Amino acid sequence: MAATAHAAFTRLQSEIRACTLCAEHLPLGPRPVLQAHPAAKILIVGQAPGTAVHRTGIPFNDPSGDRLRTWLGVDRDVFYDAHQIALVPMGFCYPGKGRGGDLPPRPECAARWRTQLLGHLQQLQMTILVGRYAIDWHLQPPKTATLANVVKQWRQYVPEMLPLPHPSPRNTQWLKRNPVVEQDIVPYLQKRVASVLSKQP
Repeated sequence: MAATAHAAFTRLQSEIRACTLCAEHLPLGPRPVLQAHPAAKILIVGQAPGTAVHRTGIPFNDPSGDRLRTWLGVDRDVFYDAHQIALVPMGFCYPGKGRGGDLPPRPECAARWRTQLLGHLQQLQMTILVGRYAIDWHLQPPKTATLANVVKQWRQYVPEMLPLPHPSPRNTQWLKRNPVVEQDIVPYLQKRVASVLSKQP
């Protein structure tokens, strides 16, 4: 990467990590959590950090991450190698708790940072969309389409994009009602991830 591009990316990451745009709305205060490098081959788009991730500052460092890594067929060393996998959620900070779980990602975050940051990730070969907010931003399905509808139509988006439900333990019953994820999507996903990561730059 050219020195000027590297400097611009480093500066952008520093600005993101210092962001306080949503501070007044964040119950635990700002702590942007992400992992990115221009050399990354795979982008994983989550929702927003939970309390465990906020506490450690490590993306998907929770039971959801354990299930996601199983789906991908990678260990923690590969998952947390920024030169291979970028972890860029829709919201970088913990948004707080709502009635049915965590609140949605703060919309200001994607509006302020997302296009700039993704513009630096020019080596991506696959984008994995984890959950409804990630799917809506990247795929823009019809508003009437349910998460199950989009996930069941996953073949129309691959190999560039792959929609997934959130791997949270809260979704275990949803996964049982929608066996396509573990029966069909996960085997494809593991093969595709292995293929992408095995390619030399």
